[in-house]
Amino acid sequence: MRYERGDVVLLLFPDSNLRTAKRRPALIVQADNLNTGLNQTIVAMISSNMARANHPSRIELFFDTTEGREAGILMDSVVMADNLATVREMEIDRRLGILSDMKEVETSLRHTLALS
Repeated sequence: MRYERGDVVLLLFPDSNLRTAKRRPALIVQADNLNTGLNQTIVAMISSNMARANHPSRIELFFDTTEGREAGILMDSVVMADNLATVREMEIDRRLGILSDMKEVETSLRHTLALS
């Protein structure tokens, strides 16, 4: 299955120690049709720990909103554009939903990567 930018997926997200991982939702942030020749994609972690919010690299996503329901999240969450990983597409379990408005994510990614 092909995934697109803005898809919210369920996958085994690697911890920063690269030895352990946790099954969690993530947002695909890689450009569509990047065509690197590699079966991998870049994702941003989604956490239900709301204490991680209130940072310019993070976006709050609320369960009881249209956006939250479309994303397929089960509780209030934070999209962490400062916690990115490159994962093999075969490691993605399934698509949960979509985040159709990526403007805030793009702003957060620019902050994280110091892009103008």
